[in-house]
Amino acid sequence: MKTLVVAALSVGMVGCATLTNDPMVPVAMSFSDGSSGRCKLQNKRGTWDIRLPTTASIRRSDDQLKYDCETTDGRKAFGGLESTLGAKIVASAVFLDLGITDAITDMHREYPASYVVPIEKPAK
Repeated sequence: MKTLVVAALSVGMVGCATLTNDPMVPVAMSFSDGSSGRCKLQNKRGTWDIRLPTTASIRRSDDQLKYDCETTDGRKAFGGLESTLGAKIVASAVFLDLGITDAITDMHREYPASYVVPIEKPAK
């Protein structure tokens, strides 16, 4: 009976992060000087054109979230945010799928919850 319970729990937990993580993750972004502007965000899962400051819903991915931004007065900034492993991948790896489902779908990856885009101060 104990074996049956353990087996049922294991099957129920397969793809743990996949079952509990939304494919999109919110990322709050703003410019370091409080300016307004636009940013083009891109990873291998999609492209987003957003106005700053805002909180954007970004598709999880194992690659860098690249940004190319411009303030309303024409100053530019570009760079990228690295994705990190979420804690739920560890739980998924303990069970039957060994994290394979999450590795394929990138559901275990996360971007920072907020990011301040560094921008030079306007010329005087």
